[in-house]
Formats: sequence, structure tokens, C-alpha cells
Amino acid sequence: MPITYKDAGVDIDAGDLFVEKIKPYVKSTFRPEVLTHIGGFGGLFALKKYKNPVLVSGTDGVGTKLKIAFLTNRHDTVGIDLVAMCVNDIVVQGAEPLFFLDYFATGRLKPEAHADIVKGIAAGCKQAGCALIGGETAEMPSFYGAEEYDLAGFAVGVVERKKIVDGSKIKAGDCLIGLASSGLHSNGYSLVRRVLLETSGYSVNDVLPELGKPLGDVLLTPTRIYVRTVLKLMTGFAIRGMAHITGGGITENLPRVLPKGTQAIVRKGSWDIHPVFTLLQQKAGVDDEEMYRDFNMGIGMILVVPAKQADSVMKKAGKLGEKAYLIGEIVRGKQSVKYAEK
Repeated sequence: MPITYKDAGVDIDAGDLFVEKIKPYVKSTFRPEVLTHIGGFGGLFALKKYKNPVLVSGTDGVGTKLKIAFLTNRHDTVGIDLVAMCVNDIVVQGAEPLFFLDYFATGRLKPEAHADIVKGIAAGCKQAGCALIGGETAEMPSFYGAEEYDLAGFAVGVVERKKIVDGSKIKAGDCLIGLASSGLHSNGYSLVRRVLLETSGYSVNDVLPELGKPLGDVLLTPTRIYVRTVLKLMTGFAIRGMAHITGGGITENLPRVLPKGTQAIVRKGSWDIHPVFTLLQQKAGVDDEEMYRDFNMGIGMILVVPAKQADSVMKKAGKLGEKAYLIGEIVRGKQSVKYAEK
């Protein structure tokens, strides 16, 4: 008796159905520069209106936040996270995201449920203003469990060479403006699961008084996408440096944009901390130093601006829908972050 690919665990018909289901989501993200159609071998994108363009690329994943999606059987938000992690990384260099590609691998393809993932990716792309022009779907039955999957994303953006933001113009006296995060974003989930689900014994369905909603909802809150806000702020202000606060927290990420001879003073208490971080710290029994190098602690993006523009930047960010805080300043010193009280 013949053994087919389907017998081995790979369903080509399910793959074809999946592609049909995601086509409307993908097409909804297309920009005028997209020259390709869904299902081609490569995505085509025309560069327009740039005099001296520099391409900026970034790649990332969602990490073990996916485990929360498996537990809750909710798959419509992790796609937003995937886009956010990539486009937030490239916008810090002043780049406008142009297009996005995704890699989706699973043990068993479920066209209906897994289309929600691409729906989320498309939603993230629309928030960032970039086109979803390609991707790869891999059904790998001997590699992943039937209910498991993994995601990876790749974003490409463009910036005029003279407008690149690389932190080289940062100097003592500049101010740090923090843009609020939506929560944990997509980092630290191995510790989160260990502390809240395994050690504390909470369920994703538990409604905790500190959080006011089911734990699963809090943990699946999508990563905030800052692209449109940052690009608009760049048109009116001298943004000298930016840091996307991901794994490593403020402690590890902010120094990545500091020039030699400068140090960032970050003032604790100058912004609102999401209650999920307070809960985590209490349950884990760790000190501030550990928290600030593991999590974003309520700040998802930091802008370094001239002191005379700080108030105006915060007001403009507020009008654009962000919660913006003056969280510190730049001084002369070692290329690092030093924490102080407000």
C-alpha cells in the first residue's frame, strides 16, 4: 500500500486551504509600492521618493509568550507581537518600515485556527504601515507537537542617509523621554511562567485582584507598536537616539545607543509601573536590579532629545496617543545606566 505525504503528517490540501484563508488579510496590508501577488516565489517592492536611501532590517520572534497562546487557545494577538518586535527595532534608527515577511512552523496545520495568527500579523503590519509581502508555512510533524507552533519575522525599512538616528549626537544635558508599554510586551515569559503559573499555581483563567482581568488576557496583551508616533515625532523634533526596551530591560538596551563618555540617569518613580510587574516582583522575591534587567518595567521605548524640546515632545506624544514621561537625563560618564530616585 502506498505511503503518501499526508500519511507522514504533511497535508498539502490543508496548506492550500490555509493560503486561501489568509489571502484577504495579506492583501489588506499592501501599499502602492507592492508589485507582487500572493503566492509568488518572491515579494517585489518598489522604492520610491528617496534620494539617498539606506535599508534597515530586523528579525525577531515572540519567544515563549507563544506558550500562553497555547494554554488559552487564543492565536489572534501573537502576530501583532511578531511585527512589533521587528518594526520597533528598525524605527529606532529612523527607518520607516516598508515590508514584512513571516515564518510559521507547526506540528499540524489547522487552517481555521492558524489563519488567526496571520490575521494578527496583518493587523500589526497595518499599525506599522508596512506590507506583508511574503512568508513561509512549514508543517513539521516530527519536530513540533500537534498543538505547537513557532513564529519568526523579518522587517525591512528605509531611511534617508542624512536622517539616520544612531545615537552619535547624544550629549550630556539631553533628556530621556519614556513611552509607556502595554505590559510585558514579548520578553521575560520563561520567568513569568515559572513564577506565576508553576510556582504560584495560577491559571490563565484566574482573575487576580491586582490585575482586574483574567491572567491570560494580561499576559497576551499585544506589544505596543511605536512606529507611527516615532516617525511623526522625527518630523518636528531632534530625536538624537532611541532604544526599544526588550529583553535586558532598560539596563541592557539603553546603553546600546549611548556614545562613549555618556551615561544615562534613569529616575525610578517618574513613570507608572504596570501592576503585572509589581505582582511578578512580589511573587518572585527578586530585587529591583533583577527586574530592571529582565523586563521593560512599563517603558517600551526611550527617546533621547535636547532638554529644550523635552516638554514639547511629551505633549506631542500625548496627542498621538502615547503616555510619555520624563524619566531621566544624560550626563558625562561610563556608557551605562545608573538608577536614581525621582
